[in-house]
Amino acid sequence: MNYEESLQQLETIVRKMENNEFGIDELSEQLKSALQIIKQCKEKLNKTDSEIKKILEKS
Repeated sequence: MNYEESLQQLETIVRKMENNEFGIDELSEQLKSALQIIKQCKEKLNKTDSEIKKILEKS
């Protein structure tokens, strides 16, 4: 899943949480999913930032 898809999935989870669309059991699972998505997004952003810095240093 790419960054944009991950972000969209995270936004969907957050919106459903705000609208109380999850039962208590599902809420726990969705929160775990959201935290995993956030971790993946941070890793992708850090990797991209590092790659951009390397490119800029070479030029």
